[in-house]
Amino acid sequence: MVDLLTGFGLWFSLGICLVGLLVRGFLYIKGLHWQLDRVAYTAHPKAGIKGAARSVFFWILPFASHGWRAKPGMTLLFFIFHAGIIGIMLFLSAHNMIFQKTFGFSLAILPPVVADILAWGAIFSAFFLTVRRLVLPEVRILTTASDYMILLLSTAPLITGLICRYDLNDYPFWMIAHILSGEILLIAIPFTRLSHVLLFFLSRAQLGMDFGIKRGGMKGKGMAW
Repeated sequence: MVDLLTGFGLWFSLGICLVGLLVRGFLYIKGLHWQLDRVAYTAHPKAGIKGAARSVFFWILPFASHGWRAKPGMTLLFFIFHAGIIGIMLFLSAHNMIFQKTFGFSLAILPPVVADILAWGAIFSAFFLTVRRLVLPEVRILTTASDYMILLLSTAPLITGLICRYDLNDYPFWMIAHILSGEILLIAIPFTRLSHVLLFFLSRAQLGMDFGIKRGGMKGKGMAW
């Protein structure tokens, strides 16, 4: 069962994830319209690319943008959560053994202590992010059942992975649960808000182009707006 899941199952779930993200990305870019968005995307490529790169760069660094500095607690939880998920997914020793077996390559490997810290950090961050959605009225009113489901989908591979890591009970069962939860997460990415793994970069680039072209010293140079 494990061989099936880490072979065909991994290829299948990863294929759906990548194809789905390509479709989402294509539809996002296709939906851009310089007249409706009032941004001359192609007319001023230099200013647009510079603005897009600047926007993405400062939003992937903790506290580098005003938005991150405005709520430092939320920023810490956000980055710890994402660092844990990405770090464990890509750089865990056991995962890289699967990468080598299935894809023929492996990445850098995290020391076990660092991997444990990242995993626990992500789980605790997910807990406090959930509490935040339950407690803060301005967040609770915007929260739907799908938001909680996404948090559950994101943390399930970490929780089941730690159960396997410490061999707490019925290792074969939890290993299958761990692999399945990871592959379900991959399949869910293009169909849910988890698609922000790609759309975050596209939307930040779009906003960066907006600011770079319209509000970066070019406004008023013969533009309709």
